[in-house]
Amino acid sequence: MFEHHRQPLVSRTAFIHRMVRYAAIALIIVAGSLGLGILGYTIFEGLSWIDAFVNAAMLLGGMGPVTELHTPAGKAFAGFYALYSGLVFLLAAGVLFAPILHRIMHKFHLDMDLDEFKQDTEER
Repeated sequence: MFEHHRQPLVSRTAFIHRMVRYAAIALIIVAGSLGLGILGYTIFEGLSWIDAFVNAAMLLGGMGPVTELHTPAGKAFAGFYALYSGLVFLLAAGVLFAPILHRIMHKFHLDMDLDEFKQDTEER
């Protein structure tokens, strides 16, 4: 998945390809969650597809539902979907930023190894 700490840093092109791949994964996670929310609002609350989309998108975006909820099942779904949406946001952010953080940490580790190598050669 990522290069080992003893391997050299991947090229900028390979890193950009990795970022595109991970951005696509994050987009799939968000799109699947949006689809789940749309489906839930149409089933449990009887909303039209566009109203269900707005409510699901607003919850995934952290804003909250737009339409007033009338059924107990719809209210329960909205509560669980809101909790789920918070986790999806963290998951998607983690997937999106994992390659960036790995590259930064890998670069620091390579710099540290280079410093240790220079110290070892100076001591000899």
